[in-house]
Amino acid sequence: MLVKTKAIVISSVKYNEKSLIVRCLTESEGVQSYFIHNAFTGRNNKQKSVFFQPLTQLEIEGYHNNKKHLQKIKEVKVAYPYHSLHFDIVKTTIVLFLSEVLHHVIKEEGKNEELFRYLESALQWFDNHDKVFNFHLILLLQLTKYLGFFPQENLDNKIFFNIDEGVFSEKQSLNGLSVENTRLLKKLMELKFNSTEMVFTSLQRRQLLKIMIDYYSFNIENIGKIKSLEILSQIFD
Repeated sequence: MLVKTKAIVISSVKYNEKSLIVRCLTESEGVQSYFIHNAFTGRNNKQKSVFFQPLTQLEIEGYHNNKKHLQKIKEVKVAYPYHSLHFDIVKTTIVLFLSEVLHHVIKEEGKNEELFRYLESALQWFDNHDKVFNFHLILLLQLTKYLGFFPQENLDNKIFFNIDEGVFSEKQSLNGLSVENTRLLKKLMELKFNSTEMVFTSLQRRQLLKIMIDYYSFNIENIGKIKSLEILSQIFD
């Protein structure tokens, strides 16, 4: 079946030195993996290999077979050319981190158009703005809405957040955050991408990042170690 769809590159892995296996979140077909034959040979293919950088937004025309794990691409072009994401060292580091997280947390569960549109618009906002020190934190938190475990009931009198249950509470559970870390999480929940004020110190951002990774690990099995996490932490020191 020939399918035309927008897609966001989640990850790409070199195969046999010449080819690529590219995993994408597509708008109409959910997560799909594509085999790119001879991606690094021939003038046209060398150009196309650039298309499959992390979180690139594409328009794909491909042959999809539900009985096969790897699909084939007939035509591909960039749907939204980034101006800064793959050229700015801070943004590039954030992109590598987010693509690794998305690779672990977005499972093969069919299409999710709301999730696709959220990531599409968020990445375009990220590309067009400079004050992005909280972008990855806000995106990780808001992403939980589409994955089904957004924190519940942000009430002032509930001063502890229980990571294992995803709720705020008056009492601290075994896996609950401290009062201070709960306060940081509540503050993060109030922020939008265009919130430009420096509300967190670098130490607080690192702590929030740890909180979010721990929260994801409680809700998603086999998330594994995020290898780019250390590099991201160094960028924001």
